[in-house]
Amino acid sequence: METLPFRLGLALAIGLLVGFERGWRERDEPDHSRVAGIRTFGIVGLLGGIFAALAQTMGSVAIFVTGFVSFAAIFTLYKMRESTKDDDFSATGVIAGLGVFALGALAVVGDMQVAAGVGAALAAVLASREYLHGMLKRLTWVELRSALILTVMTAVILPLLPDRTIDPWAAVNPRQIWLFTVLTAAISYLGYIAVRVFGSTRGLIVSAVSGALVSSTAVTLALGRSAKAGDAPIPLAGAASLAAMVSIMRVCLLVAVIGPAVLAAIALPALAAAATFAFAGAIFLLKRADTTTLEPPQRSPFDLGPLLAFALMLAAVAVASSAIAAHVGTPGLLLTSALSGAVDVDVAVLSALRLVGTAITPEAAGKAVLLAMALNALLRLVLAMITAPLRFWFPLSMATLLAAGLAATPFLMTISEPAF
Repeated sequence: METLPFRLGLALAIGLLVGFERGWRERDEPDHSRVAGIRTFGIVGLLGGIFAALAQTMGSVAIFVTGFVSFAAIFTLYKMRESTKDDDFSATGVIAGLGVFALGALAVVGDMQVAAGVGAALAAVLASREYLHGMLKRLTWVELRSALILTVMTAVILPLLPDRTIDPWAAVNPRQIWLFTVLTAAISYLGYIAVRVFGSTRGLIVSAVSGALVSSTAVTLALGRSAKAGDAPIPLAGAASLAAMVSIMRVCLLVAVIGPAVLAAIALPALAAAATFAFAGAIFLLKRADTTTLEPPQRSPFDLGPLLAFALMLAAVAVASSAIAAHVGTPGLLLTSALSGAVDVDVAVLSALRLVGTAITPEAAGKAVLLAMALNALLRLVLAMITAPLRFWFPLSMATLLAAGLAATPFLMTISEPAF
C-alpha cells in the first residue's frame, strides 16, 4: 500500500470539499452552534479512509462495518439535537456525512478517480439546493409524470420487447423501434423542460430555440400567428430562422447517437445550412423588440397517445423504406424519406438510419436524411406562407433559399456518387 498516504489525502480532500460547501452555507451561524463544518467533514472523510485501511490491513470487513455504524450513530445523534434546536426536519446533513465517510473509504481501498468524481458531484448537488428547488417549483405534475413514463419505458418495457425482426422485410425490430421512440422523446423532453423552466419571459430567442427542440414547425406557426397579430414580423422571422437551425442540429444529434457512420455524409451540408439560418436569424433579430415573446408548444413529448402514434408511424415507414429499398434501391429510399420527412423529420431520419449496413450504405442514408430535412424545411415555409403575413414569411424564405443554396453543392456531389 505504498500509495496509502496519497489515498488518505484524497479522503481528507473529499471531506474538506463537502465541508467547505456545508460551512459556507452556515457561515453566518455563531461558532460552535453547528454539528459539522469544514473541519468536521474533512475529519469524517479521513476517518472513513482510516477504517477502510485498517480493515484491509487486518483482513476483516467487520472493522470497517463497526466504524461506519458507530460513526453513523454518533453523527445522527448530534444532528438530531441540532435539528431539535433549529426545528429543522432536513436529513441532508446526515446523508452528506455518511456519504463522505463512505467516499473516504472508497478513496483508500477502491478507485481513486471514482471517489474523487463522486465527491465533487456530491458537493455540487449540495451546493445546487436553491437552483434545484427553484426548478421543481416551475415544473408541474405533467413533467414529473413524463419523467416517470420515461423510466418505465426504458427500464421496464424496453427489456421485455423481442430483440429481433418480426416482418418479412426484416425492418421492424420491436426493441429497436421502441428504443428510437424513447430516444427521440427524451431529446424533445429536454427542450420541453427548457421551455417550462425558462419560459417566454426570457425573451424571443430563448423561447424559439428551446421550443424548437420540441417542434420547430409548431414554433414557426406560433411565430407566424404573432406576426399576424401585429408583432414585429422581421424579428419573428429571425426567431423562426433560429428554430430552423435548432431543428438541423437536433437531427445531427440523432444521427451522431444512432448512426455515427452517417454523420460524415451529412455534416458539411447540414452545418452550412445551420450556419446560414443562424446568421440570418441574428441579422433579423437586430431589430428585436425586448417585449416580443413567444408562447412555446406546451404538449409534453411523453403524452402516451402521440408517443404510440410516433412508434407506429416509425414502424410503418421502416417497413415501407426497407421494402422499397430492397426492390428499387436508393431512389425508392429517397422517395419515402421525402414523403415521411414532410410530415415528421424524426421518423424519416430514424427509418433511414436503421437500414445502414443492411440495405443501404451510410452515404445513401445521408442523402435520405438531407432530403428529409429539406422537405421538412419546405413544409415549414409553406405553412408560414399560408398562415402568416408577407413581412414574416418573405425574410424566412430568403433565409431558407440561402441555406439550401449553400448546402446544395455538397449535397449534389453526394447524389452524383454511387450509393452501392
